[in-house]
Amino acid sequence: MKYAFIIGSNAFVVPNGVISIKDGEHSREIIRIKSIYHEDQPGSHLLVDLDIEDHHGMRVKVTSNAADNYTAYVLKTENNSLKILKPDGNIFINVLQMDEDSAMALEHNIVAELEVNMPVTPIRIFGDFKAGDLNISAENEKLFINDNGYATSALAGDKLQFTSEGVVL
Repeated sequence: MKYAFIIGSNAFVVPNGVISIKDGEHSREIIRIKSIYHEDQPGSHLLVDLDIEDHHGMRVKVTSNAADNYTAYVLKTENNSLKILKPDGNIFINVLQMDEDSAMALEHNIVAELEVNMPVTPIRIFGDFKAGDLNISAENEKLFINDNGYATSALAGDKLQFTSEGVVL
C-alpha cells in the first residue's frame, strides 16, 4: 500500500505513511498514518500519530488519535479524519483520508500520479503549524515550508521529508 499526501495542490506518493522533518543533523517523524479507514470494514478508522508545535512553541503530540499532552486545542475524530482545532475554532491541522471519488476529482497531474501508483491511499493535510525550526502552512492551493512555496507538484519517492531547503523525496 502506498500513500499520497495531498498538501496544497501537491501530491507526494511514498511507500509508507510517514512525513518527517530534518532539522540540522536530527530527523524525526511529525506525521505517521498507523491505519486507514475501510468503508467495508466495520470498526476501521484512520489512526494518526502527530508530533508538531504551534507558533508559540507549544508541542502537540497525538498517539493513535489520542492527545499525549494537555493542550488547549480540541481534538476531533471521525472514521476518516483527525482534526485539531485552536481554542477559537479555527483549524490547527486536519488529516483527512480522501475517498476515491474525491481523489480522482483533483487536478489532472495529481490524478495521473495516483493512477500510476495504484493502489494508493490519498491523505489530505491542511494546517498551519511548526515542526522544529520549520514553519509549515498547507492551504488549498499551496504548501509553504518557511518561505518556500510549492504548488501543482505530483512526485513519487521513497520517503517524504521536509527540510529548511524544502521537500525531499
